[in-house]
Amino acid sequence: MALIHQQNKQGLYNLVIPDIEQWPIYLLSKDRAPFIEELVSNSMAHIRELLGDSKQKLHDEIARALYMERIRMKTEHWRVDPPDERSFWRKVNETIAHISTQKGIPIGQPTDEDARIFHEIVARYANEIPGIFSPNTYRFASRVVTFGFARLLNTASGMFFKNEFRLGDRLKITGNIEKIRELALKGTLIMTPTHSSNLDSLVMGWAIDAIGLPPFLYGAGLNLFNSRIFGFFMERLGAYKVDRRKKNLFYLETLKMYSRMVIERGCHSLFFPGGTRSRNGALENQLKLGLLGSAVEAQRLNFMRGTTETMGFDASHAKKIYVVPVVLNYHFVLEAASLIEEFLKRSGKEKYYIDREEFPGTRLLTTFLWKFFAAKSEVILSFGEPMDIFGHPVDEHGNSIDQHGNCIDISRYFVSRGMITKDRQRDEEYTRLLGNKLVESFMRTNTVLSSHLVAFTAFEILARKHSRRLDLYGLLRLPEEDRTIPYTQYAKVTEHVRDALRQMADHGKVQLANHMYGDINRLIKHGLSNLGVYHTQQPLAFDPDGNITSQDMNLLYFYHNRLTGYNLEQLI
Repeated sequence: MALIHQQNKQGLYNLVIPDIEQWPIYLLSKDRAPFIEELVSNSMAHIRELLGDSKQKLHDEIARALYMERIRMKTEHWRVDPPDERSFWRKVNETIAHISTQKGIPIGQPTDEDARIFHEIVARYANEIPGIFSPNTYRFASRVVTFGFARLLNTASGMFFKNEFRLGDRLKITGNIEKIRELALKGTLIMTPTHSSNLDSLVMGWAIDAIGLPPFLYGAGLNLFNSRIFGFFMERLGAYKVDRRKKNLFYLETLKMYSRMVIERGCHSLFFPGGTRSRNGALENQLKLGLLGSAVEAQRLNFMRGTTETMGFDASHAKKIYVVPVVLNYHFVLEAASLIEEFLKRSGKEKYYIDREEFPGTRLLTTFLWKFFAAKSEVILSFGEPMDIFGHPVDEHGNSIDQHGNCIDISRYFVSRGMITKDRQRDEEYTRLLGNKLVESFMRTNTVLSSHLVAFTAFEILARKHSRRLDLYGLLRLPEEDRTIPYTQYAKVTEHVRDALRQMADHGKVQLANHMYGDINRLIKHGLSNLGVYHTQQPLAFDPDGNITSQDMNLLYFYHNRLTGYNLEQLI
């Protein structure tokens, strides 16, 4: 596992674009008003295209949006919601009813006023979604976060009055960073990390800064803006708001249009293709394709604008989009207990019943970070090989490479009847293929930690032992006396699985952390000590006789799942 070469005294790379006023995210914020106006226009045109020329369909969508928003405001009101939203939707409702009454048109029939209401709704969403990038806030936040984490790290490690440790000692980065930096200057980057914790955005922000890239636009759940301080910083650091409660067509299409347009303008973007945190702890294998589709569409439009009659279909003159998979791996996850319980509740229904709930707050977050730093644990951010929006690997010059090692012009993938054309069905298939390539990259880029290995082996041994009489939910309810594994047996099986992982790593099918090599007993102790640092009920531990046991089968299952998909079960 090759770690990045440290570039300065702080272990950070120099900025690829030193002048903040040349950053794409700054230029976008500076051009905010005309950008939003264009966003409204493009969103309305796209929605009309989806609905066709039917006035009735537009009227029905307005009525549907009104109904869904009124339900949302009544059942899911948040403090961060705009103070005038009730009055806005009340006015929409009154306008529809008044016009129908005045003109003698039955309620439910389209009117000429629908176009005006349509514009007002889309304009409201278009103003609500974007953030505002502030260079001063960015500089301040960078200093505060770096200093705060470094101080907490050194204090937890017993070095309060020294700067003995750096964040890079705990947050480790792997991958071809030089290539990613080069591509950031040649085109637009789309970072697509795995997602297992609310800390992921913070960790990714640090990593992007550490490798010298300008800030990325990223979607943040609107609920995170409920904190005034947190919301203040996020909004001014480029985060755009994503309100997952809003499911109506107008909001969803405006959000996707925003994503497409910022990519077209060269703003590097980050989004979690899994859509939300992994509830069961496994790597994502079913991705949300909406924002990936925005990248595909943005690439097509870049080619359409860059192509002329004299140039033909030469991709070299049009800005390309590069997708960079990232896998984040933690020894232990802040929200593991609540995530796995939610997963089991959804999947097991009547077979599973929640015994407790966990709501992470400020105190819980501080406790987590303190234990993380004090334990000398680590987070590994593994950057995968960059690819184009069709999943082809790219070289350091940004050229797309086919399976035979030849450079290819991907603009031709959008050509029909001699022209680059719009074809929704074709682009949806390209998006699906890109999603599949990302899943494959996640599996290869995943860096296996000792905690993953020890949890996987223990759970699989217990599952095999009780497979004839218990399903998964019965296994999770095993009494404590049935959870013991003799250490000699456990060490032998763990070593067998570790050796199989080493062979896979030699063939580029997975990556292994440095501590995964060497004596198996030391490796087991390393894994158990990391799993046992944070959780009150330990997923895996030594019993008084030196054998292996679990105090919490749900957590053991959660951490075990990180290694599903590699067919390692057959080794048990």
